[in-house]
Amino acid sequence: MGEGREEDREKKALLKFSPELFEILSKLQEVELEDVDLDVGDLEIWLQPSTVAAPKASVAPMLRKAKPTNLIDVDFLPPVETYAGRVSEVRLGATKSDGGTRGKSVTIGGERSPAYYLFENQTPHPPVITLDVFDMRIPLAKAVKMHVEEVIDDPAAWAKLAVDKFGADMITLHLVSTDPLLKDTQPKEAALTVENVLQAVDVPIVIGGCGDPQKDLKVFEKASEVAAGERALISSITLDMDIERSAKAVNKNGHVALAFTSMDLNHARELNRKLYEFLPREQIIMDTTTAALGYGLDYAFTVMERARLSALLGDTELQHPLSSGTTNAWAAREAWLKMAPEWGPRELRGPIWETVTALTLLLAGVDVFMMMHPAAVKTLKEVINKLTTGVTRGTPEAITNWVTMKI
Repeated sequence: MGEGREEDREKKALLKFSPELFEILSKLQEVELEDVDLDVGDLEIWLQPSTVAAPKASVAPMLRKAKPTNLIDVDFLPPVETYAGRVSEVRLGATKSDGGTRGKSVTIGGERSPAYYLFENQTPHPPVITLDVFDMRIPLAKAVKMHVEEVIDDPAAWAKLAVDKFGADMITLHLVSTDPLLKDTQPKEAALTVENVLQAVDVPIVIGGCGDPQKDLKVFEKASEVAAGERALISSITLDMDIERSAKAVNKNGHVALAFTSMDLNHARELNRKLYEFLPREQIIMDTTTAALGYGLDYAFTVMERARLSALLGDTELQHPLSSGTTNAWAAREAWLKMAPEWGPRELRGPIWETVTALTLLLAGVDVFMMMHPAAVKTLKEVINKLTTGVTRGTPEAITNWVTMKI
């Protein structure tokens, strides 16, 4: 009797659904129920064999196809961009036709693309290298001193050696003896040293001070007069100097100013703005400070790269060539200190330290490198030549096997 009553209740429940509803449901593959509670006992789920086997049937033929034997040839189109800004061109050194006595002049800057984006634009002017010369004997790393020992007490002879033997494009004469804490050489005597160097070489020169703002101003004024018309680079003018007097001395005698700041683009912009009141744009080169490998090289690179990209994007206050005091690499103790054998001989470590510092900043867009070691200079020159004139590329096989190892 109990079973009969249960069947009657089920039949009555089904009769509540209209025949049209059953007809519609019969045509559907699935039904979605909302707000429905199911009270079930044992639940069994049946999967049809055809449903499971179907993916295998569709995948199997693909797996049986032959494996690819070569890559698809696709033309690569470089993402060529155009930029609103351009770096100013600056000429260093004046020949006889320009009213000077230099045998040649060099032009830097003019970039319209990031450094060595040759697929966008060719490099208008290759970077130049200027070798350091000092007007007094200073402590030098053994790896450097061994090359200049014979001329270390004669700035003119040192400059001539750097040009004739080491291939310097320019000479940087550091008048460090003018430092009040050292010899306190007077401006007139320092200017005489500048004259001697100008007579010894016919390449453009950089006239550097001692770092004391007040003394440098007096030295630059006198040295600028002695080198009038030679279009030298006066290194350097800073925010803590009398910018008006410094810039007027540079402009009056036809030179170029090196605007030196810390690693802060806001400071670089500020100094350039102040210089614009007294100098045309083509007489300004920027130096945002070079930190050596292991001593902040990544920061130096980042600031210089940001300066160059900002210039290309239209920041007129940063559209100037960049200079790097790459010699700062020798301030890193790893470049000259005698260390454990795994560091290698310092005679090689030092030049490599300077080379890596230079090559890194080359890719940031530096236009003038102030350097010291002949081997580092030679290496950088070779890389610059390959980047700016083009080289024959090797075969893929040769490139993939450039490293070998035995275990």
